[in-house]
Amino acid sequence: MSHTPKAPPFSVAPERMPPLTAEKMTAQQKAVAAELAAGRRGSVRGPFNAFLRSPALFDHVQKLGAYIRYDSVIELRIRELAALMTARYWTNQYEWHAHVPHAVKAGLNAETIEAIEQGRRPRTLAEDEQLVYDLVTELLANKGVSDATYAAAVKRYGEDGVVELTSVVGYYALLAIVMNVARTATPDGLSLTPLPQQLNKNL
Repeated sequence: MSHTPKAPPFSVAPERMPPLTAEKMTAQQKAVAAELAAGRRGSVRGPFNAFLRSPALFDHVQKLGAYIRYDSVIELRIRELAALMTARYWTNQYEWHAHVPHAVKAGLNAETIEAIEQGRRPRTLAEDEQLVYDLVTELLANKGVSDATYAAAVKRYGEDGVVELTSVVGYYALLAIVMNVARTATPDGLSLTPLPQQLNKNL
């Protein structure tokens, strides 16, 4: 008996919250969209198409994201590692495909990215990456971290760094959740196959 696998979620279904045209925007939506477009992002895209439905929230989220994306005390390579792990955990199509090139440019090893995509522990992690990989893995799987992992993270990054690092996970989880509900499209229809639940725990 043949078995036809189910299509991955969020990859082929139509967007629920596609980009808004100027004619459909309120004055408040136009104002916050213009402010974002004038900044370092350059345009409203990805998760912000969905957040634009709530312009007041859009404004707060984009300002938080601007700090995490561009100004955090955590090194960009490490932020991208945490962002990819979070996107993979949530099987978020847009965030994964948007951050892979950022991660490569920031210096993350190609094998590391491939391993995260496959749901296995990378073999080529640098020392700081191992620490962050363990912290994010525990946080996503256990909703907290062990005393040993916490102590190691504070020793390396300080309490402020630990707060910012865990906030990277929280921020990209927020984006992933909203985009999964909104079915935000990926460029060129790229797809990311969902992981079995037991593999998600290995991220």
